[in-house]
Amino acid sequence: MRRTDVLPVAFVVPRQGPTGIYGPSCLACGQLAVEQLNAANGIAGRPVELVQVDAGRAPEVVAEEVGRLVDSGRVEAVAGWHISAVRIALTRRIGGRVVYAFAAMHEGADDTPGVFMLGERPVNQLLPATHWLREQVGARRWVVVGNDYVYPRVTGSVAREALQGTGSEIVHSAYVPLGTSDFRAVIDRLRTTAADGVIMLLMGQDAVHFNRQFAAGGLSERMLRLSPAIEENTLLGGGAGANHGVYAAAAYFDGLPTVESSEFARQYYARFGAFAPALNAVGESCYEAIRFLARLGEISGSVAVSAGLPTGHFYDSPRGLLRLDGNLVDQDVYLAVADGLEFRVQERIAHLA
Repeated sequence: MRRTDVLPVAFVVPRQGPTGIYGPSCLACGQLAVEQLNAANGIAGRPVELVQVDAGRAPEVVAEEVGRLVDSGRVEAVAGWHISAVRIALTRRIGGRVVYAFAAMHEGADDTPGVFMLGERPVNQLLPATHWLREQVGARRWVVVGNDYVYPRVTGSVAREALQGTGSEIVHSAYVPLGTSDFRAVIDRLRTTAADGVIMLLMGQDAVHFNRQFAAGGLSERMLRLSPAIEENTLLGGGAGANHGVYAAAAYFDGLPTVESSEFARQYYARFGAFAPALNAVGESCYEAIRFLARLGEISGSVAVSAGLPTGHFYDSPRGLLRLDGNLVDQDVYLAVADGLEFRVQERIAHLA
């Protein structure tokens, strides 16, 4: 029996599998958010407890575990970063019963009651990044290489359609199962194309393997890589030699030169030390998800599905000023280039209107 004074939240983040590389950053950022909230007013006056659920397993397995937690009343909300295949399985199992703060970048809207989509989406992430790279470095012809599930498939399709008539185009697409480590066939196909770059829609360890093999195959000098999912852990995993010509688009990077980002980094490293898990967009998005629940509780008095925030509601975060648009979040997005094992932010490519 749970204590009625505590607000238990299912914290659904990957701890194994290809996306497990993000796990330590997610856990640290989630812990920081809870410690900060519980040192003040918690959420709606209740201290927060995170109930960890490993999102690195099969989507149906994750959904069933969270479903049992919701069925029993063990948790009253869901938050975290995980792939869209897990999100879809979760909404089928628990949709409309508890508030669900989905932190990851995503392919578009989800109208399930109580679901809030907090991450970046193609219209403010991938598409402006391709436009910037066309104008600045002349990249016009793209190959999509992605994992074979809903987010890469839909995002690749959206990009293909949106780039028509813009001076850029997608000339080929290849999708591989999540958990792929051998990209020889994909690399061989890339050698035969006249593409200027690869749009990488690969997650976690898959992106690490691809980057290593791409660089070892000698393609880094003639083709750049652009990803909405590569972050600091991916750079570390691949090693500096695999990162030449890698660009990433995200709403947050460690070292983002804003007041809000700098203060968040100061708090993070003060809490966990210089050898903390890499601070990155994935981990920070988990912090965002928990703080979003707190904002919901502050404005509405609870985190029930019946609670809500008005469209157009603004709030502050380490990403800067954010605005709720229905159940989506509008935010600034930046393009960065890999410099060894770090990112250097090049420009803000999407502005909060």
